[in-house]
Formats: sequence, structure tokens, C-alpha cells
Amino acid sequence: MKLVDFVKSQRKIHGLTQVALAHKAGVGLRFVRDLEQGKATLRMDKVNQVLQLFGKILGPIDWRPDIEDKS
Repeated sequence: MKLVDFVKSQRKIHGLTQVALAHKAGVGLRFVRDLEQGKATLRMDKVNQVLQLFGKILGPIDWRPDIEDKS
């Protein structure tokens, strides 16, 4: 699941508006909007502030791009 989708779904599951999420996480409303819209550059410490509300933090995951066999 993408970060954007996770944050949106968790916010809705917990009945939070973007304003309430920003307040509880100690980040700005603009940050929450940027996060939920998939902005490519975000501060990791602020992302973690939001994720910690849902018992999560950023971490490495396995990722492999699709590799086409050209033989």
C-alpha cells in the first residue's frame, strides 16, 4: 500500500479531518494535504510524526522494478 493511501485510509478509519490529523500530529495542515496528495519531497521527520499516530514509522521495504526480459 502506498503511503498516501495508508494515511488517507487511517485518517478516515479514525474519524479525523485533515485539520484534526495535523493538530494531533503536530504538523501543519499544508503538510497533511501535501502528504495525502503524494508530494514527492516531504520531510521524513514530519512523515513519522503523522505515522506514529497510527503505530507506524518509515522504514526500508523490498522493491524491485519490473524487469523485462529482452532475450
